[in-house]
Amino acid sequence: MLRYEGSIWRPPSEARSLILQATVGCSHNACTFCVSYKQKRYRVRGESGIREDLLNIPGHIKERVTRVFLADGNALAMTTDEMLAVLNVLHEDLPSLQRVSTYGYAKDVRDKSVEDLGALHDAGLGLVYLGLETGDDELLRWCRKGVTTKENIHACGKIREGGISLSLTIILGLGGEVGSERHAKLTAKALNQIDPEYVGALTLMIPEGTPLHELHQRGEYVPMTPMSVLNELKVLIESLTLTNCIFRTNHASNYLPIGGTLPDDKDRMLTLLTDTLERADESRLRPGYLRGL
Repeated sequence: MLRYEGSIWRPPSEARSLILQATVGCSHNACTFCVSYKQKRYRVRGESGIREDLLNIPGHIKERVTRVFLADGNALAMTTDEMLAVLNVLHEDLPSLQRVSTYGYAKDVRDKSVEDLGALHDAGLGLVYLGLETGDDELLRWCRKGVTTKENIHACGKIREGGISLSLTIILGLGGEVGSERHAKLTAKALNQIDPEYVGALTLMIPEGTPLHELHQRGEYVPMTPMSVLNELKVLIESLTLTNCIFRTNHASNYLPIGGTLPDDKDRMLTLLTDTLERADESRLRPGYLRGL
């Protein structure tokens, strides 16, 4: 029915969404930990590509589509006009559509005004998933993210001011054992400044084909133990002062799936983490073969 170019990645919460490739690849594609888009050259499919996809979807299915996720790595990199054209086509052809979401990158909104983002919101863009990864500028440089914490915070502020909800991703274990506490506390500080609606924590994976894997093979990067990662998560949650945020570690990479609304469920999540750490109870952890993404 749909012919995707290469592997398609989407957030766990978009499992039931119709996934359409508005762009191919990632406009940045330089992060040391990411292998997802290494085999793709970034390009925009845009309105014509989406129209082609929709022609291949039977009418009875299109009538039931309520959510669309625009792939690939950061479709928000399209110009405002390109994105508006895509959103308009979606609403023309999908009568039950309620929300469109996409991955984003801080540089994607650098040349977009708040008014531009507001227009995208009015046209149906309801949620942007943005990879914050960390609030530690030293780590951002080390993993070649291409932006600073200040730029991340500014971009997130513009997105929210435009009326678009925000789901931020952070990576547990990114700083290793030595940088763990600094990573946790600075990430919490950045999240507190942004105060997003959603936060999803992933645990660092080291896939073959990445610069991080080469560092690991040479013994220059040592991954954290499962219990150390959980302790980092505990430090992070302890430091959060979010006002109304759904926080989850439901991604397959995580050792211990937890979730709740902050601040209401903060004590419950910390109690579970503290109990697991004190007991050193690895039976509670997700087995390694289930984390093999």
